[in-house]
Order: sequence, then structure tokens, then C-alpha cells
Amino acid sequence: MSATSLRPLAENARAWPFEEARKLVERIGGKAPDKGYVLLETGYGPSGLPHIGTFGEVVRTTMVRRAFEQLSDVPTRLFAFSDDMDGLRKVPDNIPNKELIRPHLGKPLTQVPDPFGTHESFGAHNNARLQAFLDSFGFEYEFKSATACYKSGEFDAALLSVLRHYDAVIKVVLPTLGAERQATYSPFLPVCPRTGVVLQVPIVERDVAAGTVSYDDPETGDLVTVPVTGGACKLQWKCDWAMRWTALDVDYEMSGKDLIDSVKLSSRIETILGGRPPEGFNYELFLDEQGQKISKSKGNGLSVEEWLAYGPPESLALFMYQQPRRAKRLYFDQIPKAVDDYLTFLAKVQDEEPAQRLENPAWHIHEGAPPAAESSGLSFGLLLNLASVCHAEDKAVIWGYVTRYAPGASPEANPLLDRLVGYAVRYYQDFVRPAKTYRAPTEVERAALEELKSALQNTAAGTSAEDLQTEVYEIGKRHPFENLRDWFKALYEVLLGQSQGPRFGSFVALYGIAETATLIDRALKGEDLAA
Repeated sequence: MSATSLRPLAENARAWPFEEARKLVERIGGKAPDKGYVLLETGYGPSGLPHIGTFGEVVRTTMVRRAFEQLSDVPTRLFAFSDDMDGLRKVPDNIPNKELIRPHLGKPLTQVPDPFGTHESFGAHNNARLQAFLDSFGFEYEFKSATACYKSGEFDAALLSVLRHYDAVIKVVLPTLGAERQATYSPFLPVCPRTGVVLQVPIVERDVAAGTVSYDDPETGDLVTVPVTGGACKLQWKCDWAMRWTALDVDYEMSGKDLIDSVKLSSRIETILGGRPPEGFNYELFLDEQGQKISKSKGNGLSVEEWLAYGPPESLALFMYQQPRRAKRLYFDQIPKAVDDYLTFLAKVQDEEPAQRLENPAWHIHEGAPPAAESSGLSFGLLLNLASVCHAEDKAVIWGYVTRYAPGASPEANPLLDRLVGYAVRYYQDFVRPAKTYRAPTEVERAALEELKSALQNTAAGTSAEDLQTEVYEIGKRHPFENLRDWFKALYEVLLGQSQGPRFGSFVALYGIAETATLIDRALKGEDLAA
């Protein structure tokens, strides 16, 4: 269906990207802004490399953008804005040639040499990494550099407005600062003509007509006068954010919950400057496995690269889509569930009514054009358990079982399944195998396993997964387990070396009926299943 034909459904869709998009529709009042388009923005601080938060902000903003396009014919643009004129405060730990960087502390990132030796500056290097990062996911965006905007004059009018409204801006900011900071604060940070360092110094004179500010050089004591335009000054970041919103006429920007107060302050400043603060919402931050806030300096969270080593990018996009206003734990054990949840949503979306499709995360992950799901019916969890039982070292082992279970499947015909097989092997080797702990069955479990082995030995090849599941279920009912969960838990712990697993009938159908009977026999004999 076309965007126009979906519009009545989109107007009532409850998925959060549509809720956000309707705020934008209301903002523009049904017509294009004077600039001719709706502008969405994401921010990036290039003192470090792009990280999982960067991905989350761009993918979520893109989802809002696509939802808006179902509701309006007004064109949209997305700016990925880099704050590359910030002064470098410290030498990062994760770079080479640290001695090259140290003499340039305090300078704008675009004036600091590139320690990697590939670009004209450290800022340019990280900007290139950002663009390569976003391009690898196929995002549609326009890159914006703070340095370029300041130096080209694109921000000049807004900077002069800050100078004209200096006292009003100061009045908003000062109550948020400590007494010592209040005494020296200025929204303008001059870039020292002598050293190139971004200075945090008191402004002693202002000339609105000339568009200049003056300060005492902290080393020479000389009075220095510089224009506020043309890149000769940078703004403190909260004022900078408001100025940027005003200069670019930003309509939408989301940010983390930790920036709620900053958003409020910057919005007040933009109102003073005559602009209209953008729409947006504050998403929750990620937690590690112990429930602690993820910190780049602590290194206690997952990186994008780590996630993508064990799951497809669509699964990461789903993790970002789901419940963005709730704090979520971000660690390796989340990956298998996210992968299987993605496969489930993708399998459902093609057969859903149009209104249901707009609520399906797969629609948003694939920007309104989800591909047809592959028909093997194999979950990632099932592949993981197969890799576990087979002690898989390469994909060929898994594919040997897969082609028997689904004769028409192949790496060529099922590229997503082939990727999942590779992820399953890697995940098993790195996480499952080191944590596997087998145990011997109890007497009750032994009796039930003996019956299951016998039943499987007398079950015809090709019996469906559902019939196998029913047989396993009925055997469990015939033995004195406190509840059937204990029976299935015993199967996983005794045969797979873990406390959880897939539907056991599906596992038997994939692994093989005779092979499962042999596996049970080995466990009953006390053989080492980890070998």
C-alpha cells in the first residue's frame, strides 16, 4: 500500500514512532515550514568513536521520520550533527600516538592532529568513522560539522542573537551553576588567536554593534577582542544546543533521560533567541547485567561490534525499538532473545492486515518495507542448542542437520538462515560452551528418560515436531514430577548442560529422532556429553 492509502491507519497507529510523528504533524499545522522541510537531528560528540548509543539515537529517529512520512507529504531531512569544535579535554585511552595529542589539549577537535595518521585532524578521523558507521547500516542522513557551520557563517546570525540577548541567556543559565562557576561564566568561549585553544574565560567587554567580545588573555594579561562570528568563538554546549536549534530550525531531536534538564534549559534559551524548541522525547539509558548504568569509561556495556558478532543488525534495531522509555539491561544474554523476537515479528508481518503491520516492529525496522521471511521455521534458540549438542566448530556441521530437517534449505537460498547459523556457532563457542554444566539424572528423571529413549527408538523418522512434543509431554505426565516444568528442565540440564532450552519436540525434529535417543542413552550411561 502507498503512504497515502496508509494515512488513515497511520493517524491512529499506537506504535511509539507514530505517536512521535503525530507531534511533528501538529507542529507544522499541515503545511511545510518556511524552510520547505521538516528537520530531524541527532548529535555526536567526536572525542570518541561511534557507539551503541549513537546507533540507538539514529535508528529511533529514523523510525520517527518514516512514520511521519506516512502522515504527511512534507519533505524531511535528517542531520547527523558532530560537535567537532569542542575543545579536547583529555587524551583518550584507546588511541595510538598519545604523545602527538597531548600538546594540543584544549584545541577544537578539528585542530588536533589525527593520532591514527589517516585524516587531517582527530575530529575529521572520528567524523569519518561516524559516517562509515552510519553508512554500514544504510541510514539516510546528511552529515553536519560544527566547525564547518561556525566557520562558514551558517551560525553567524544566531550567534549575534545570543550576543544581543546575552543578559537574558545568562539569567537562565546562572541559577544552574555553582557559585565559583557563576563568577566566570560566559556563553561565549573564545578560540585564542595566539594558541588556538578554546578558552573558558570571563568576558569583560561586549560590543553588540560590532559583534565582538573581549577577554583578558590568561597568560599574557592582554585585553583581546574577537568577533563572535566566523568560528572565532564557540558557545558553551547548552547555549550551543539552543543556538544550533535556532540556526538550523530543528523540528525534532531526541536525547537520553540524563539530559532532561539540559533540554529544558536549552529550550528556554531558544525561546529567548526567538526560535521554537524542537519536539522530541527522552529515552532511558542502558544498564549492564548488574543493573548499573553503562559507562564508556568503565567499559561495562556492549559495543555495536560485539552485538553484531552474535546477531544481525535487525535484532539490535529491535532492541532499540522496544520500550525506549524503559531502562533496559544490555548484555550478551539479550542477543538470542532479540534475534528470535525479530524472526517472530518478521514472520508475522506479511500476513497481517495493514493496520496491524504499522504496529509490528519489523515494519519500523525495515522502514516500511519488511522483506519476506524465510520459510525454514528454525529459531535462533534452536540453532544455538543444536550447536551446543553438536559441539559445532563451523557452519557445515549445523547445515548438515538443517538440510535434513528442511530439505529445500541452503546457504544460497536462505541467506538470513546462513547468517544465523554462523552467529549460533560463534555464540556457542564464546558463551555457551564455557558455561555448560551437565548433571546426572535423579531416579525419577532416569525412569522418564528411559521411557523417552524407548519411545523415540520406536518413532518413525519424519514425525512432526508437534507430535514429538506431545509424546515428551505425555511421558512427563506419567512420572511423579512436581510439575512438568521440572521434567523439561531435567531434559535441558541432563542432555544440554543448561537450565533452559527450546521446545524439546522441535529440537528432536532438528537433531534427529535416532540421534536424540542415542544422546539420552549416553547420558543414562554416565558418558561425558561435553566431550
